[in-house]
Amino acid sequence: MDLSAALAQMSGLMLSRETVDTALELVTSLASATTAGTLGAAVTIVDEHGKRSRAASNQAVEEADALQYELDEGPCLTAWATRELVRIDDTTTDGRWPRWNTAVQALGVRSVLSAPLIVGGEAIGAMKVYCERPMNYGPHDEHIMGLLAEQAAILLSNTQSLQEARRLGRELTGALASRDTIAQAVGVLLGRGAASAHEAFATLAAAARQTNRPVEEIARALLTTVLARSADSQPR
Repeated sequence: MDLSAALAQMSGLMLSRETVDTALELVTSLASATTAGTLGAAVTIVDEHGKRSRAASNQAVEEADALQYELDEGPCLTAWATRELVRIDDTTTDGRWPRWNTAVQALGVRSVLSAPLIVGGEAIGAMKVYCERPMNYGPHDEHIMGLLAEQAAILLSNTQSLQEARRLGRELTGALASRDTIAQAVGVLLGRGAASAHEAFATLAAAARQTNRPVEEIARALLTTVLARSADSQPR
């Protein structure tokens, strides 16, 4: 597959805001198609829920990834942690991750290329391709994977942002329908410069998570503060 066409396909999916699963399937299929000799590909996501693989192209890739998470070592985890591209030319001679290298040889994995997924300076995971032949990947493949990883990170960030926006929207709709206190607090934040009701509610929700308190309690405290300041400012 032509690289420019592959990147255009990824950009088109990002703009159409397809589901995360569809996006990841496209990412791995493009990675496999644009790097010669690849046995399979997958995306590793690292977040507050842990480390996990998505859209693995076959069982061998799933097992190779699972060994990284089990042993807590391997090229993908290193690419994520260091935010640098990692290449293994031959798992039988590479000494950086001895336990993982030894274990994946039974799966037929001999060479690996893994690129970090970085958004706004933060690594959210890594994309990788595995091959049954040693010395399979070179500088050209590194360049391709770097471009794909950059596009994939943007795409994944956008789909995650869309999900978060929808979640906040559902929470906001439910909250405003039943809690006048939250609605009034949202109004206060809008008056202070919040760009939208979604942004205002997100601020309240973030404060609630940080203090482990209900959103309604955070809203009530805000209103109490506003009323107290208003009373203090009245002439006596």
